[in-house]
Amino acid sequence: VVGSYYLISRSLGPEFGGSIGLIFAFANAVAVAMYVVGFAETVVDLLKEYAHLMVDEMNDIRIIGCITVVLLLGISVAGMEWEAKAQIVLLVILLVAIVNMFVGTGIPATEDKKSKGFFGYNAKIFMENFKPDFRDGETFFSVFAIFFPAATGILAGANISGDLRDPQAAIPKGTLLAIFITGITYLAVALSGTVVRDATGNMTDLATPGIPCNGSSVTGAMLSVMTMVSGFGPLIIAGTFSATLSSALASLVSAPKVFQALCKDNIYKALHFFAKGHGKNNEPIRGYVLTFLISVAFILIGDLNTIAPIISNFFLASYALINFSCFHASYAKSPGWRPAYKYYNMWLSLLGALLCCVVMFVINWWAALLTYGIEILLYIYVTVKKPDVNWGSSTQAVTFVSAVSNALSLSGVEDHVKNFRPQILVLTGSVRARPALLDLAHSFSKNYGLCLSCEVLIMPEMNNGMERNQQWLHKNKRKAFYAAVASEVLRRFLFCSQASGLGRMKPNTFMIGFKRNWRTAETDAVQSYVGLLHDAFDFEYGTLVLRMNQGLDVSHLIEEEGQDSSGSPDIHLSKCSQLEVLSVCGPPPPQVAKMNEKLVEASGQFKKKQPKGTIDVWWLFDDGGLTLLLPYILTTRKKWKDCKLRIFIAGQPGRTEIDKQEMRSLLQKFRIKCSDIIVVDDIHIKPRNDNIKKLEDMIEPFRLHEGTKGRDQAAGIQKEYPWKITDAELSSFEEKTHLQVRLNELLQEHSKSANLIVLSLPIARKGTISDFLYMAWLDILTKDLPPTMLVRGNHKSVLTFYS
Repeated sequence: VVGSYYLISRSLGPEFGGSIGLIFAFANAVAVAMYVVGFAETVVDLLKEYAHLMVDEMNDIRIIGCITVVLLLGISVAGMEWEAKAQIVLLVILLVAIVNMFVGTGIPATEDKKSKGFFGYNAKIFMENFKPDFRDGETFFSVFAIFFPAATGILAGANISGDLRDPQAAIPKGTLLAIFITGITYLAVALSGTVVRDATGNMTDLATPGIPCNGSSVTGAMLSVMTMVSGFGPLIIAGTFSATLSSALASLVSAPKVFQALCKDNIYKALHFFAKGHGKNNEPIRGYVLTFLISVAFILIGDLNTIAPIISNFFLASYALINFSCFHASYAKSPGWRPAYKYYNMWLSLLGALLCCVVMFVINWWAALLTYGIEILLYIYVTVKKPDVNWGSSTQAVTFVSAVSNALSLSGVEDHVKNFRPQILVLTGSVRARPALLDLAHSFSKNYGLCLSCEVLIMPEMNNGMERNQQWLHKNKRKAFYAAVASEVLRRFLFCSQASGLGRMKPNTFMIGFKRNWRTAETDAVQSYVGLLHDAFDFEYGTLVLRMNQGLDVSHLIEEEGQDSSGSPDIHLSKCSQLEVLSVCGPPPPQVAKMNEKLVEASGQFKKKQPKGTIDVWWLFDDGGLTLLLPYILTTRKKWKDCKLRIFIAGQPGRTEIDKQEMRSLLQKFRIKCSDIIVVDDIHIKPRNDNIKKLEDMIEPFRLHEGTKGRDQAAGIQKEYPWKITDAELSSFEEKTHLQVRLNELLQEHSKSANLIVLSLPIARKGTISDFLYMAWLDILTKDLPPTMLVRGNHKSVLTFYS
């Protein structure tokens, strides 16, 4: 693991983690340049003192800086063992230099040192130096921006946590110890009170209280002051070398490791090249080279005061998000977040995050805006790309808490007609089995409503399929949930599905495909199918039945193993099609192959953009407005925007214009636009004899024909086959039966070229109309038509005049 990047990415998710990880790695690479430039400036000062400059000050800094970073790169590439040994040597030198400085403050000042401003410990000097005295346009925050990178080593241990034996124990102990020791050291150096602000180095010069020296000050440079104060000057030079090189080395190691971890997560696919490691320790050699190039580019700037504020903003942005990560994890109340630190407080974390943001803008407002602009762009990129990772982030936890909270708040509010939206329970079987049915249902719900793709499994072993089907929905960008019900009888499905949903987030519309094989299916299967429709009415669901001439079920064409590169179902023409029973498995006959090809083509019909055309709405019954609302919703979707609504209504002869005007006025009140309103006034004319003959042939195998048999014989057959259609039933419902045939004639006449037909679903009263006669109604009504959706609302209003 790699410290800060893991802290943020695993807590806030890949969006924040990816953006800040890139910025943090870049900041560490620039920090290498800053520390190396600091080292180079010290060397150049020494060269200048002895008049040995190679070119000039700026170019000498660049030359020495580039040579230094090459040597540091060599140590880093050699491995962590060499880096650790080098750090120990540098640490020893640094500690000796610090001790040397404090030893020097206790040595009595000579006259020469007094002329240069050193007087030993003095209360007056302490009080004078305690007050700020910024000069040359500098402010507290401009100095803070330059000094701040000195504190960025706080995450050095976390950044190499993968190389520690016990990071959980070592990082807190090492970090707190480092803060304590460095804090005491910085304060002791700053508050020692041994050196005055201004001195010329000339004992004859007089100082006027409150007025700075007019001559050149020898106490202006911290290095020269510390060298003068210390017991042995050259040790301070060595300590400066040690401090800068140690920090540069730490940053040079940290940046590639952070970057490698980011690239391994494959959040930015273009950067995956840098994920590869080398050697037994998986060293990020490619990352080292990239860090080297970035640091060299910034070393060429050659000015420490220019580089320092740049990385201050980047580091502050990282620290802000680290603090916010802790707060966010606590706020989410996730049981998995269990901080072990005794004095941890979530509000302190939030305060730290806010302070970091404020200081960023105070230091440099445009640099802060630029930093956050880069972060936001990276965040948007990752959000759009949606990397396939699951880190159990606190963002997921907060989303869950918000979802539960919102669901609970909705449960206390009564439904209102203005907020009605279809929440669809669609019986697809496997999510890949009936793509057209799922696509149309998804068009209704999209991102704004609930869509449940359901399957009835005969066997209870369904856990494996649950996850696979939900992943398929996610991969194919279907905003829907998959639910499975284990039941031996299809009819029990709706009873089980009553438990689906939460509060107001429950299905209110049931959608199913038309059962094309009802004439060859088992009697129980047909009764279960019609029973489902009756149950939907009883449970006050809006009910939708979709029919396509080619059929909906492609389960016999779906390859078991997987999907193609596009993520859509990998459909192939099977050798043994289930459309026909073949005696020998082999290539399907030409007729079956052609049917399969048409079925495959039709299965993707609602996935693609619809051509210019019409959605024909045959609004024959007032069902609360669902028959009108659903096609209107379709016209608001991108794929259907080129389709116009045509409304067909039943009317009386001689009242065509009046009925049309009344309907137009009603649609205006509902604010539903349509291209045309057609009043059908010949709906109750008797259908043609040849079409009636088609219906009679359809139901012939299911008729009882009790009129041609004796009373006892007819009673016995009816008792044995209670589902058969009796002559009395046909006679009672002759007018309604003929109405379905007549409606099909009118649909053939007016809507043969429509993209979609939306038609009021006829209702069969339970117990009075046999299941097979009802299936014949639905079959003859929708026969040989474009895709047709039968709709019946639950007679509760879903449309209102008021917005």
